[in-house]
Amino acid sequence: MSHFLHAHIREIIDLTDDEFEILQGFFTKKRFRKRQFLIQEHQPVHEIFLIEKGILKSSIIDDTGKEHILQFAAPNWWISDFAGFFKQETSSLAVECIEDSEVYAVSYEDLNILCSKMPTMERFFRIKSNFGYVALQQRILSLMSKSAKERYEDFIQQYPGFIDHIPKQLIASYLGVSRETLSRLYS
Repeated sequence: MSHFLHAHIREIIDLTDDEFEILQGFFTKKRFRKRQFLIQEHQPVHEIFLIEKGILKSSIIDDTGKEHILQFAAPNWWISDFAGFFKQETSSLAVECIEDSEVYAVSYEDLNILCSKMPTMERFFRIKSNFGYVALQQRILSLMSKSAKERYEDFIQQYPGFIDHIPKQLIASYLGVSRETLSRLYS
């Protein structure tokens, strides 16, 4: 039994041991190396991922070759190209490991079967989706209305202790600033 997965689910819903045994069968534990992709742009999106260990990012490369980071994800966070996953379309984002990572993956088909067999899991994923929506809205509002310094301070608060694990160029991309501007904020 995965204690990590069990604890993560129990943050929101209660399950009996028997229910958890059923649930666990729908998830696959996977390990990825630093710089390995879980999802690449323009590929089908078959899974969403719960991170047990490591740091990942979702991003897109624009026509000029510049990377734009939508999200960093740390342990206990979910990551995927959610639009590609839920709409069953190809990905517009790439999901890549910033460091060696361990995740629990669930496929689109298995997620639907799991939620139909266990309605409490439908509630779990609804609440997780709501939290994700709130975080995305806050990120967009931050980019629209806050200074680079304020966005940096928000980053430090949202990702405590990660400043030393994420390359500065990636943090600058996430904040929408140059590497030089980040250096001034960081010092």
